[in-house]
Amino acid sequence: MARKIIVVTAAYGYDRIRTLGGQSAVLPLVAASGADGVEIRRELFGPDELSRLSTLAGEIERLGLLACYSAPEPLFDPDGKLNARLPALLQEACTLNALWLKLSLGHFGDSAALEPLRAILAQSGMALVIENDQTACGQLAPMRRFQAAVQGLNLPVTLTFDMGNWLWVDESPEEAASLLAPTVSYIHVKAAQPHADRWRAVPPDDAPRWRALLNQLPSDAPRGIEFPLEGQDLTAVTRHYVTLLREE
Repeated sequence: MARKIIVVTAAYGYDRIRTLGGQSAVLPLVAASGADGVEIRRELFGPDELSRLSTLAGEIERLGLLACYSAPEPLFDPDGKLNARLPALLQEACTLNALWLKLSLGHFGDSAALEPLRAILAQSGMALVIENDQTACGQLAPMRRFQAAVQGLNLPVTLTFDMGNWLWVDESPEEAASLLAPTVSYIHVKAAQPHADRWRAVPPDDAPRWRALLNQLPSDAPRGIEFPLEGQDLTAVTRHYVTLLREE
């Protein structure tokens, strides 16, 4: 079975998405690139777009694409409790006919905080994936504690492994892959290089480190393009990376 490649709309840049008129505008070029699906980002919606999720879902389906949904919110609030908006976010993902809802971890405390999650997920019927973000909450230690707690409770929650974000939090991507790989179900692909006093995401064309890192992760996990896609012919640029990541 061919490896699935997902294009994250944010890869085209906030300004470009706005100029084109929203995330729906890039769907045809994602489809034309040969990608299998698109990751819709909640933070890129305009004022009225969130109310038209079902319309967006129809457009994605007509183009033969799979949908994923990402919201810039944590699973756990600063007080360690589950995000009260989780049921609403799961419902949005359902309306979009998404494969999963992706969130960051947030302030995870202990297994007791996970107890309500089973019923919430069962009621929604939506899969949940948790990503290592660029904050202290996305460091390896809390992600490992969360992974162990989820496994211990046999909860249907898996991980999104963002290859580059580990550098933002001064962690080793390779060590993270060796420890988290068994529960990774989705990979955000991006290389990263130093830029001023921080890091910036870049394509993985000539970066042996990042290609080797992919080999540490599950081969059947869909790969999401989250590095910048730029150029005059965005369809051609996107197709290049879809082909590269499918064959790599």
